[in-house]
Amino acid sequence: MKSMEEMIQAAQQAAETIQKQMNEAQATLDNIEVEGVSGGGMVKIRSTAKGRILGVSIDDSLMVKEDKQMLEDLITAAFNDCRTRADARANEEMQKVQSQAGLPPGFDLSKLGL
Repeated sequence: MKSMEEMIQAAQQAAETIQKQMNEAQATLDNIEVEGVSGGGMVKIRSTAKGRILGVSIDDSLMVKEDKQMLEDLITAAFNDCRTRADARANEEMQKVQSQAGLPPGFDLSKLGL
């Protein structure tokens, strides 16, 4: 039977391993690209799954002064679509880390101080 000290040490080592995996996953998120679109592809936003914006593409046909409000709305929609896609990819990556660590799906890593 393990002593309390051995169990505490094992738990600390497990937490350190999970923290390392979380850090690696965060680095991976900054290398995964997603694209959000609106207006049937007339406005495109590229970002990392971590949320860093990489680029904005606007179709030339939208560059009409009278359509300024519509263009602003399309850019906002593309940013929101990109954020949704980035969040989805980030969640996928975090679930991989949790699975590799043997944690149950939906486990709140903040309970481990991570």
